Amino acid sequence: MSNVGNSNNITRNYLDSLLIETRFIDSTNPKLDFELFGKKFASPIMTAALSHLDHFMFPGASELLAQGAKDADAVLWYGMAEDEEIDRLAAKCAGMIEIIKPYTQRDLIFSKIKHAGEKDLLAVGIDIDHPFAEDGTPDNVDGYEMTAIRTEELAEICGSTKLPVIAKGVLSVHDAEKCLKAGVSGILLSHHNNRIEYAIPPLMILPKIIEVVNGAVPVFVDDEIRTGMDAFKALALGAAGVCIGRPLMTAIKTDPDKGVCAYLRKANAELAKAMAYTGCTDLSKMDPTVIHML
Repeated sequence: MSNVGNSNNITRNYLDSLLIETRFIDSTNPKLDFELFGKKFASPIMTAALSHLDHFMFPGASELLAQGAKDADAVLWYGMAEDEEIDRLAAKCAGMIEIIKPYTQRDLIFSKIKHAGEKDLLAVGIDIDHPFAEDGTPDNVDGYEMTAIRTEELAEICGSTKLPVIAKGVLSVHDAEKCLKAGVSGILLSHHNNRIEYAIPPLMILPKIIEVVNGAVPVFVDDEIRTGMDAFKALALGAAGVCIGRPLMTAIKTDPDKGVCAYLRKANAELAKAMAYTGCTDLSKMDPTVIHML
């Protein structure tokens, strides 16, 4: 089967086309300390919003992800799940962000947000990029129909909770501006694992969105972030944090008890190396001028 137009491949190729220049003079051992919504973590490298792990992998896989993130002192993002699963994961992790689908049944969105607030999660998010199926009709996931979120609805969602609300799936200045208008507390750039072909790589659009956001909210990056060097490139270009997904699923299969933590710590070490080699001594000193296009 042809991979022409595969957004994951396009994103991977773009990431690999970005080169760094070294800056050793006056550099020091870097600090990765990361604060998000008032809570401190070891690093801006977080888990991606995986979902259905217990179904697609094996029972208990989602809790292994949560425990591994906790052991690495990393933020756990998690996707579509029943409240009972959210409860189990929230009890295990250092800090959790629940991503909620754009259910046609809007009351379900508000119910899940209320539940997240009761569990004192770090934040909640809305999957703005998951309303449509392959043929452009409303998507249906596990029996739940989806519908695109309107700007005024997103504003209502943001105003319904004290939790920060993140828009996940932004990949344009157009959507970023509407999210800011609605009052979101964060934006996650993502094409949702090749949900549409030929999607622009998140790091390609990142500088334009950073300019539009102008520091008002943190901007995060997903898709094909696999290593600490990938994370460094995103952070240098202005991202506040990054999410690693599929490699952590492999880590769970390879070493269920320690794989996730080991992978995240390895990525942190790779990020620290890249920061040290480029004179970016902490997250406040990340510099986009060290990045060059091949």
